[in-house]
Amino acid sequence: MQENILIIDDEVQIRRLLEITLSANGYKISEASTGKEGLALAASVQPALIILDLGLPDADGLDILRKLREWYSKPIIILSVRNAEEDIVKALDHGANDYLTKPFRTGELLARIRVAIRQSQGVADKPIL
Repeated sequence: MQENILIIDDEVQIRRLLEITLSANGYKISEASTGKEGLALAASVQPALIILDLGLPDADGLDILRKLREWYSKPIIILSVRNAEEDIVKALDHGANDYLTKPFRTGELLARIRVAIRQSQGVADKPIL
């Protein structure tokens, strides 16, 4: 079964890169360019994982993260240009499962997605041999 991943990011180039990368690795993709659209999509498609940018045009990503965490219990990975320790700590403390800064390495992102999905499904982490 293809896992659905929701990308909430206002940058078209980032969404395209993620769509191409994730689709090529067997994931189904849903995309939102605003926080409001992202919240609606998260409720309707019920993704296995959300990739969330903090810099959205209509809301702060931390507010969107807080709203998601009121009802969404699956993994959320923050993907942001904000790289200050304070921003990373706030995001993790408000319910993010992981945090990557842009620019990012796609291989590392894919590995973090696999780990987050495995953990959310209660599957023991096994090393890839």
